[in-house]
Amino acid sequence: MDYTTITNSQSTNFPMPKFSSYLSPFSWRYGSDDMRRLWSEEHKRRLWRRIWVALAETQSELGLVTAAQVADLRTHMNEINVERSLAIEAEIHHDLMAEVKAFAEQCPVGGGIIHLGATSMDIEDNADALRIRAALDLTLATLTQVLKHFADLIEQYADTLIIAFTHLQPAEPTTLGYRLAMYAQDLLADYHSVLGLRSSVSGKGFKGAVGTSASYAELIGADNLADFEKRLSEKLDLPFFPIASQTYPRRQDFTVVNALASLAASLYKFAFDLRLLQSPPIGELSETFGSKQVGSSAMPFKRNPIRAEKIDSLARYLAGLPRLAWDNAAHSLLERTLDDSANRRILLPESFLAADEILRTARDVLAGLRFDAAAAARNLAVYGPFAATERLLMRLVKAGADRGSAHEAIRVHSLAAWESVRHGDENPLVESLIHDAELQKYLSEGEMRKVLDYEGYVGDAPARARQLAKKLRSL
Repeated sequence: MDYTTITNSQSTNFPMPKFSSYLSPFSWRYGSDDMRRLWSEEHKRRLWRRIWVALAETQSELGLVTAAQVADLRTHMNEINVERSLAIEAEIHHDLMAEVKAFAEQCPVGGGIIHLGATSMDIEDNADALRIRAALDLTLATLTQVLKHFADLIEQYADTLIIAFTHLQPAEPTTLGYRLAMYAQDLLADYHSVLGLRSSVSGKGFKGAVGTSASYAELIGADNLADFEKRLSEKLDLPFFPIASQTYPRRQDFTVVNALASLAASLYKFAFDLRLLQSPPIGELSETFGSKQVGSSAMPFKRNPIRAEKIDSLARYLAGLPRLAWDNAAHSLLERTLDDSANRRILLPESFLAADEILRTARDVLAGLRFDAAAAARNLAVYGPFAATERLLMRLVKAGADRGSAHEAIRVHSLAAWESVRHGDENPLVESLIHDAELQKYLSEGEMRKVLDYEGYVGDAPARARQLAKKLRSL
């Protein structure tokens, strides 16, 4: 499946409803229109009705209800009236039964057979599985776009030299393309994780109050149960768990939310690093900053990295949600308890909405990412000579020097050079080293100057970065 062009109709098999105002509070601000629609009350009820119609159709095929009753349900399937359903729910305090009643009011012929043999979770859990799978499709589509942007940037900057940092201290040279490949590699693993998870999402099926299918056996006979579920699985284009209680195993929710949190972790690292690199003392990368954008209400000069900060803020929020999903899975006592129900109404949509907003923001950041070549050159000029000392040490030992003595000599010169750098002077390390009489016993001034040229000291990083970009383009 091409996740760069996927549409909602492909992932849900019927047209998406118009935007509904009945959404999680979180969704007012975050997530794409498609993701918000997917988790809206209107869409949820549309799925419920689709499942009820599929159930009635299958029961009709088995001679349990009439074709006219099914036709009546199908005719009114898309006439969603959330206001009426909520009014009924206010009286009876049961959301699914309120929708049954609202649907039945619209269906004079078939209203009496809606939900026949079913328990609430036969409808709700299958609808949730359909929504999760469609939401994973949307997630994959946006993640693919993000990875394509990374591929572009990796190829563009595969050979662009920058200083690397370990322990937040200048280390050795790397390339910008290689650093970007580090983030993209993690995201590619997340892509494959989500893709595999998408293919395994399953519904509860139609197994009744405790999963034994007793109510359906009473209606159509135990010998017909396997065929009954097979037909419904085909109609809904949804595999079913072979074993379920009143609900599908809540472990599925945990694996889904955990995969989204892992994706968020990968983009959190990218955004956090970008925030560091946007700081003027380094200043090598920056997100776009509009000509009329305001950085601070108090300090007009500020260029705060608000997009990267938003990614990290939402990722931090999403990181806490797997624990809730874990609790729901672990604490689903015996055949089911209801203490997962209320939080799942928030947990599932907000997990996907947060992940969607993180991805969309990262996509925009990457599309407008700016590289300051002058800042990179400045940092290399200041810190690059230090990085080349490892290369010098190895070459001195190969020439016959004692490693310990050479290390000590380089250390003394380096610490003196650090003092000069700290005071704002140019880095004197190269000139200091090449004029060291002891070191000249093993390498000439010209040889040392060549060894201390840090610009070629990046190994095969550019080639490996390009290899990863090629993988990303194959998605």
